[in-house]
Amino acid sequence: MASIVRLAAACALSVMATGCAQLLAPPYTPDYEGMDALKRTGPDKAAVAAFQPTDPKAGVNKISLRGATLLSGSGSFAKYLENALISDLKEIGVYDSAARTRIDATLLGNDIAIGQIATGTGFIEIELTVTRDGTQRLRKTYAARTSFESSFAGAVAIPKGQLEYANLVRTLLRQVYTDPAFIAAVGR
Repeated sequence: MASIVRLAAACALSVMATGCAQLLAPPYTPDYEGMDALKRTGPDKAAVAAFQPTDPKAGVNKISLRGATLLSGSGSFAKYLENALISDLKEIGVYDSAARTRIDATLLGNDIAIGQIATGTGFIEIELTVTRDGTQRLRKTYAARTSFESSFAGAVAIPKGQLEYANLVRTLLRQVYTDPAFIAAVGR
């Protein structure tokens, strides 16, 4: 019984110690499998518009991990996602800020949940639009969910939730890159 009380006290202290902390989402790292799949389809050059909402105070640009705030080093999670897409398109040689094809997106949902005892989850949802020469070629909602090993202890769960964000974005972008509708919209 005493060990349970000590464990609970240690967990409470770790949560309180991180309660006011501000953490940064880890840098995005690409999903080469998804990017390679898109590259093999021979996409046209594409520009990327400013993803919405740009306001860092918008609800989807805020993630709370048991009281600790997860922030994007880009200023907003919409910008984080925009930068990830631009980085991937550059990597496969199809990004061109002046291209006739333009990709726009609005971040609709965005969360990392670490409230469960042993499992955390991530959720992200966007509405993505592809236009070419002003004509809409695609308007579609994409959503991704991830789950990861977590813990009751905040000192374990909070960093795991923080690290999961880049994986969540990779999972979403892989879905986009392998979707036949997106491939057709950005095709030549």
